[in-house]
Amino acid sequence: MVEMSGIRLDSSRIASSVLLIWVIVAASSSRRVWCVEEDEYTKSGGNPKVLPLVTSLIYNQILNLTKIFNKDITVSLGYCTNDVDADLNGAFKFGNNLDFLSNCVKETKDVTKRICTAAEMKFYFSSFMGTKSADAQFLKPNINCNLTSWVPGCEPGWACTIPENAQVDLKNSKDIPDRTRDGQPCCAGFFCPRGLTCMIPCPLGSYCPLATLNKATGVCEPYSYQLPPGKSNHTCGGADIWAGVTSDHEIFCSSGSYCPSTTQKIQCKQGHYCRQGSTEQRACFKLSTCNPNSDTQNLHAYGFMLIGALSLVLIVFYNCSDQVLTTRYERLAKSRERAAKSARETAQARQRWRLAKDAAKKRAVGLQKQLSRTFSRKSGEPPIPPSGAAPKPKKEAGDLTKMLQSFDDNPDSQRGFHMTIGDKNIKKQMPTAKQLHTKSQIFKYAYGQLEKEKAMEQKQQNLTFSGIISMATDTDVKTRPTLEVAFKDLTITLRNKNKHLMRRVTGKILPGRISAVMGPSGAGKTTFLSAVAGKIRGCVITGSILINGRPDSIHSYKKIIGFVPQDDIVHGNLTVEENLRFSARCRLSSDMPKADKVLVVERVIESLGLQAVRDSLVGTVEKRGISGGQRKRVNVGLEMVMEPSLLILDEPTSGLDSSSSNLLIRALRREALEGVNICMVVHQPSYALYKMFDDLILLAKGGLTVYHGPVKKVEEYFASFGVNVPDRVNPPDHFIDILEGIVKPSAGLTVEQLPVRWMLHNGYPVPPDMLHFCDEIASASKGVSTSATPTAPIAPESSSAGSTFKESQEHSQLNFFAGHDLSNRYTPGWIRQYRYFLGRNVKQRLREAQLQAADYLILLLAGACLGTLSKVKGDTFGYFGYMYTVIAVSLLCKISALRSFSLDKLHYRRESEGGTSSLAYFLSKDSVDHFNTLIKPLVFLSMFYSFSNPRSTFLENYAVLLCLVYCVTGIAYVFAIFFQPSQAQLWCVLLPVVLTLIANQGKDDKFGKLFSNYCYPRWALEAFLIANAQRYSGVWLITRCAALNDFGYDVHRWNYCLLRLVVSGICFRFLAFFCLLNGKK
Repeated sequence: MVEMSGIRLDSSRIASSVLLIWVIVAASSSRRVWCVEEDEYTKSGGNPKVLPLVTSLIYNQILNLTKIFNKDITVSLGYCTNDVDADLNGAFKFGNNLDFLSNCVKETKDVTKRICTAAEMKFYFSSFMGTKSADAQFLKPNINCNLTSWVPGCEPGWACTIPENAQVDLKNSKDIPDRTRDGQPCCAGFFCPRGLTCMIPCPLGSYCPLATLNKATGVCEPYSYQLPPGKSNHTCGGADIWAGVTSDHEIFCSSGSYCPSTTQKIQCKQGHYCRQGSTEQRACFKLSTCNPNSDTQNLHAYGFMLIGALSLVLIVFYNCSDQVLTTRYERLAKSRERAAKSARETAQARQRWRLAKDAAKKRAVGLQKQLSRTFSRKSGEPPIPPSGAAPKPKKEAGDLTKMLQSFDDNPDSQRGFHMTIGDKNIKKQMPTAKQLHTKSQIFKYAYGQLEKEKAMEQKQQNLTFSGIISMATDTDVKTRPTLEVAFKDLTITLRNKNKHLMRRVTGKILPGRISAVMGPSGAGKTTFLSAVAGKIRGCVITGSILINGRPDSIHSYKKIIGFVPQDDIVHGNLTVEENLRFSARCRLSSDMPKADKVLVVERVIESLGLQAVRDSLVGTVEKRGISGGQRKRVNVGLEMVMEPSLLILDEPTSGLDSSSSNLLIRALRREALEGVNICMVVHQPSYALYKMFDDLILLAKGGLTVYHGPVKKVEEYFASFGVNVPDRVNPPDHFIDILEGIVKPSAGLTVEQLPVRWMLHNGYPVPPDMLHFCDEIASASKGVSTSATPTAPIAPESSSAGSTFKESQEHSQLNFFAGHDLSNRYTPGWIRQYRYFLGRNVKQRLREAQLQAADYLILLLAGACLGTLSKVKGDTFGYFGYMYTVIAVSLLCKISALRSFSLDKLHYRRESEGGTSSLAYFLSKDSVDHFNTLIKPLVFLSMFYSFSNPRSTFLENYAVLLCLVYCVTGIAYVFAIFFQPSQAQLWCVLLPVVLTLIANQGKDDKFGKLFSNYCYPRWALEAFLIANAQRYSGVWLITRCAALNDFGYDVHRWNYCLLRLVVSGICFRFLAFFCLLNGKK
């Protein structure tokens, strides 16, 4: 009996093994394996050894079933899925946890007949694919559930089976099978939609237990459907729907818990966090806090750590920058020492050469005398008279000797080599560059002989740096090209208005002389200088201007022309030496040795008396720096260091005391002695300053010339028609008071007649509307001596440039267009200037560390506030938080980027008009701003990411913010350059808000959709949302697709959005550079 039982037991095992092998073979060879499997499982009496294999085969068929929908999903839902297979596997690849399927096989015995076929699944999901809505809960009528046939399986949470002898093909995607028999509750882990009589597996991340009836409310909990009325034997079934989280959040695994299978829910443990719809618990990072049942991890510690690290790096960088600047100053000091050494060696070599040359000359003269005596004796000439004989009369001293004697008699005299203007022999009298150099050397020799003797006695042991510079430059040959500017009938009229700013101004300004332009307010003094320098805009200019006798454009010589504006346009956050040194490096010739450039800067610092403040910041309105007089001298020094040939100054002595004014004019006189043509506007100079000028241009109101000639002849000219300067009255003050109408001229003379008298005196044509003044002058001249009449000549040197022009050039339009360069000076290229600009901008930014710290602090607060208020929610994937982020970051970064160009507009115009590269200036500003472009996203995310805790990675958020900041910085450049500061700030505030509202227009709004494609907030929002939505899978698949469809986003366009942001930033920078170039006009 025992043996028989043993044989039966072995037979049952063998039968089971054979059954397993047969099932495997059948599963691999037959498409209709479902009924056979469950029949065999039923026939085996529920053998647990067969169940795992049956369950595995059913699961494989379900998993393979998803491949049928690959093409349809790609066509309909391609915008929300990067990889359809990966997304479907993420939703239905349950792995080894198939307990829900095994339990369903045990309960129903015919689970394969109750699972939906491909056609039924397609029918269910077509409602979502068609409407693109996650809230679609109602299905269309079908063969099993319609108005005439509504079996219990059509109710939510219930399912039916096919006829007993019928076969079902799950891969059939065309026909819905007849499934109306044996209605039963849906299995746990499945959902049975209303209107379908089959079961669909719940996706991963969901929790689908059997529902229980709440008798109080009549609702099947945890779901929201009710039992059908009038059916007492009908009970609650399983889940009834898989839709979006807003309409069916009950199916989602709750926050603080994770669901490894669709029928199992486990509470999250300490040190872990579980988001809604999680399949596993995630370990919290170290230093973060995670309480039990927590859905997020507290990353505040990491945020503060990142802020601390950034602060430490910035502090170290700032301190190191101070060390770098200190090292830089030491290098500059060493360069000055090297320049001084070079100058000392040069001076000593020239001294030795001069001594050797003098000795050679003496030997040559002695030999010549000896030879002359020899030949004179041979030719029978009388012998040389003895020493006691009467000497021959000495030759009369020349002009040069007299000038030297006058220097020795009156060393304080600042009057230069006066050359009269308008004389017929002025071309002959005008000194050449070589003559100017000779006289300047004699002048400097006369003044510096004593210092040289002391230096030779001390053998350069205790010689100061200033002494070495003076010693080196005394014998240094200057080769500045001279510029003579002549103008005839220069007339300036306001555009579209018949108002003259200047009328028929004729004359010339000569090299080596200082010309002072004076006149009452409204006389057009600054207008005259701007016209000569080619800087006037918005006016119609007629007349002719010749440069060195040629009708060239003044812009062709801009590299050797210096223009000192009336306002002190100096960089306040740089030192005096840094301002001067930068101007010298960019505007002096590129082939000039570095030591010579250092000497030029030192010479200017010494001549302007700025040695004591050379290392002091110039200062701004907010931060006090050097005094106003010193600032004015720095303003002049910026043009002196570039060694101009023509130096134009607009009121350089305004606001200066008498000593500072004398110091400035003395420095300008030294420049004039080297052949520099200097013209300046002066308001009421003192008598000492007045005598330092060579020529005077006196203008009346309306821009009419009253006098243009030497200073020493002006009193004689006005005295010729009865205008005498009273005793103890400064002549220019008296003349300006007459032109202003404060003092009345002599009897029979009016202020309006003075310009006409000058025209008649020089033979200039009188405008028709001023001919009546000629009659008045003629009538007033009756009975007056001939010397007082308007036609009486006063001096042959009167200013007249008429001989320089042809009559055909009258009233011609001036050539102010930039021509080819005629200055013969090759300044550094834009690449080298870029290095200079970059170094200067870095210094300025380091000295604005407080402003940078304030910007970072505001970003920190904004990130913390927005991260706290805008927690990431599953229905929108953090959309609103990202929208506020785009607005806040755009606004803050734009306003801070305005400082790059808004505060330097005047400085840029001055430097660019002086010949510096606009491209180097713009690129250096942008390069320095790249530091903020890299750091500011980190600062903001350190708070925002730790408080909001999105599912997207930190690097993805940083990449989007980096591109966003780069884009908005380019927009800020355009606003800063094109608008005034107040208007630019207003635009920076309004633009992000308006563009974000446009970007949020619905997809059905055609115009809104069209405009939103060109709004940068849309690209940033799309990139943020795509990066975050891609982290939602499994049960979130429908919610993700519905949300992306509502916003009109596509998961494939993340790189495209970043690229558009970067390209937009580049395009806006090109636009800003274009505005920068054309803004000068």
